[in-house]
Amino acid sequence: MKTDLSAWSDERLAGQRLMAGFEGTAFNAALERLIAGVNLGGLILFKRNLLFPEQIARLCRSAQECARACGLPPLLIAIDQEGGPVARLGRPFTRFAGNPAMEEEADAQRFAAITAAELSAVGITMNLAPVVDVVPEGFPGVMAGRVFAGGPERVARMGRVVIEGLQARGIMAVAKHFPGIGRTRLDSHVERPVLPADLASLAAFDLIPFQAAVDGEAAGIMLAHVLYPLLDPQWPASLSRTIVRGLLRRRMGYPGIVMTDDLEMGAIERCGGLDWALGGLLAAEVDMALVCHTREKIERAADFMARASAASQKGRQAAERSVGRILAVKQRYWLREKTSASSPQRKPAARR
Repeated sequence: MKTDLSAWSDERLAGQRLMAGFEGTAFNAALERLIAGVNLGGLILFKRNLLFPEQIARLCRSAQECARACGLPPLLIAIDQEGGPVARLGRPFTRFAGNPAMEEEADAQRFAAITAAELSAVGITMNLAPVVDVVPEGFPGVMAGRVFAGGPERVARMGRVVIEGLQARGIMAVAKHFPGIGRTRLDSHVERPVLPADLASLAAFDLIPFQAAVDGEAAGIMLAHVLYPLLDPQWPASLSRTIVRGLLRRRMGYPGIVMTDDLEMGAIERCGGLDWALGGLLAAEVDMALVCHTREKIERAADFMARASAASQKGRQAAERSVGRILAVKQRYWLREKTSASSPQRKPAARR
């Protein structure tokens, strides 16, 4: 079912392309203004928003009700629940040791099944996982504690098991960080890494798990704030037309949601800032921008993107294409009669 976007305002198109973070643990007037005022497409939850299962379910339910009352499509409500060092939900949710500890596909299947059930129970609809970066054996990469052990083929196999396991149970999966940051040492939360790998090198190593994610119909792929100068000497992957349109869309055939990592990371703020990043991602036709902390920057991003859409027919068409992809994914999941966001099915059992 394709939505006719020709009557949508530029502001509504822009808002659907934003996933925003917020403060607080309860739905309040500030969050209502954020959703309604920005025409928001998605929320991302952090530990600062989470107390206990009933509170999380209430928060997600109220946010979805607000979007519905505003005539907006359902929100993507996302979280980083990888297991190991990156798991926003604590007890009573199940604690997993993380990707490095998964020895067999059965471990990945169990992680996906339990995590999907627990996210669904509280109304979270998207997991920003799995990490499918590949770290060479013995390499002191920044991702070493978050990746599946082994080479590209094993990472591809394990990652696809997680993707398919989550999505079969109604939770959208997001593979990250394209086109691969396993061979980098710097943390993009602080500064921008550079990986001087050519396309042949990436294709033989880093891209193998991402192709598996494409083949497994991952709902989303998250881009890396890493500069690959042999592919694009100007823009990091998250803002690169060459990497997004040329490599991910055309060469690898990915039709789903392409999203940035947080635009408030040091890799962006030290290298050009928010407006610079927004200009790059719009030129690259990245579908969704993450702005995870500052209300003023979220609103600035919405205004920037709306003005870009209004400025030219080309900008408007690009915005409609991106929102069309986002809505196609949303419809795929909500047409399954997903009810967990409004009626939690069960509370996670305490784990001892």
